[in-house]
Amino acid sequence: MFRTLLLLLLLIISMVSGGGYWLYKYHLSAPLPLNNVLHYTVPPGSTLNHIATDFKNKGLLNSLSAQGWVLYARFQKRAHLIKVGEYFIPVGTTPQQLLDILIAGKSIQHTLTLLEGWNFRQMMGAIRQHPQIVQTIVDNTKIMAKLGKPNQHPEGRFFPDTYYFPTGTTDLDFLHRSYKMMTSKLKSAWENRQNDLPLKKPYDALILASIIEKETGKFEEYPIIAGVFVRRLLKNMLLQTDPTVIYAVGEAFDGNIRKRDLKINNPYNTYKYKGLPPTPIAMPGQGALQAAVNPAEGKSLFFVAKGDGSHYFSATYKEHQCAVRFYQLKKTSSRRCRQYEFH
Repeated sequence: MFRTLLLLLLLIISMVSGGGYWLYKYHLSAPLPLNNVLHYTVPPGSTLNHIATDFKNKGLLNSLSAQGWVLYARFQKRAHLIKVGEYFIPVGTTPQQLLDILIAGKSIQHTLTLLEGWNFRQMMGAIRQHPQIVQTIVDNTKIMAKLGKPNQHPEGRFFPDTYYFPTGTTDLDFLHRSYKMMTSKLKSAWENRQNDLPLKKPYDALILASIIEKETGKFEEYPIIAGVFVRRLLKNMLLQTDPTVIYAVGEAFDGNIRKRDLKINNPYNTYKYKGLPPTPIAMPGQGALQAAVNPAEGKSLFFVAKGDGSHYFSATYKEHQCAVRFYQLKKTSSRRCRQYEFH
């Protein structure tokens, strides 16, 4: 105890009497004895004293250097500025540089990418599997209530993007950030929508955007497909879109839509029920949101997958039947279909 007090007294005297240069030269500017980059975590509630003690216990600071480091920070009135987080401490870092690193707060950032077209279940699966996200939510049905939106359905309410965050981020923090992002993106899209759309509110645009997102992976087709659906809504036609049926079937879907699936009594079955389904069916990205409120002009009312990721668009049911025959059934053109150019 006496030795420690004596060392502190000598340090204070050296700083006050002009010996600060000696302290800086030999205890603040000498590199830490690191052989490799140090991955160091400052947990919540840590003080500079805690960190100094930890570095001393790890053999990275001796008693004099640790005490001098804390005194130096206090003398500069920066000891309280350290920030919680994970840090990479490079080889060659001095105690003075270490203090700068912890105060700058440029901690290690982890990432999680939410993919366009994922449904709520897939998104929550990815969040739960991330090792750096703290899991606090046990019941998925209570998520929207925890976000302050108890009456909202969670599907489609979160924006697909790559998110950066520090260790210690909770699942609720992550979801709140993604929710706010989608709210902002949807608001912007709705404010810049075309006139005379068959969409009464922003939520309708979100639902339509989710269907567009699931129908194609080609960005250039988003507004064309949006145009097809908007025209069908205006004509009071069934949307007849497979992704909504797949959503209705749920986890039982095995990759193939059967005739019986198109007849199920489910509000998401757009082969049976007119209009939009009750909620989104996935997370739409920026392109799908913009397309939903700014559909391309045209006359097409049908489309069919060509097998290469793109679609063939038809204005009449007759042309559509011929396209299905050519692209889906792989049959050569009949006499009634020769007027159309399929390739």
